[in-house]
Amino acid sequence: MSKVPWAPEGWLFLIPVLILTAAALLIQWTIAAIVLGLLAIFIINFFRDPRRTGSEHHVDVLSPADGTVVQIKDVADGDIWPGLTRQVSIFMSVFDVHVNRAPISGRIIHYRYNPGKKIAAFAEKSSTENEQNLIVIEDKHGATLAFKQIAGLLARRIVFDKKEGDEVVRGERVGMIKFGSRVDMFFPASALIKVGMRDKVKVGLTVVAELGAK
Repeated sequence: MSKVPWAPEGWLFLIPVLILTAAALLIQWTIAAIVLGLLAIFIINFFRDPRRTGSEHHVDVLSPADGTVVQIKDVADGDIWPGLTRQVSIFMSVFDVHVNRAPISGRIIHYRYNPGKKIAAFAEKSSTENEQNLIVIEDKHGATLAFKQIAGLLARRIVFDKKEGDEVVRGERVGMIKFGSRVDMFFPASALIKVGMRDKVKVGLTVVAELGAK
């Protein structure tokens, strides 16, 4: 990992806090200044956007998010997308990097936004009932996978910077989820899952799965 740049979405939250912190110091409200200063540190940490260089092997699927693996299971064919029957779910706490990156290189063949609830992201039903984006990517070898950006209890906005038909490159930034959330990944049955329950994964670095033959 090289530099740790800043996600520009964070300025909207950081600038007001810095102004209030300066005002509290000016009028000598020490306790308020300390609390606001700690909040500023939290915001800076939350909106960090590290550049990471993961595997470039086309069968390797990189994690689209930081977090902890909370679910690995089979799903019915067609529930998410035809041919995708394996699910890996990653819970993102407020201390994880919340910028999302493309897990493989390819073309976005489907994008769908669904409004929904704000159930805690570690709960299984959040995968189907919460506000979410579904993104399906097909690579140049014909392999397909999907992932969902899912809002959690504290998440206030899902950001997705791409649209259907766009080409993405493995590790390229595609969006972020603000303040606690979850990402679900969906693979074909031939994929080899490379992570286990409770494993910690890093966005753009950890290999979550290997794509098998189409």
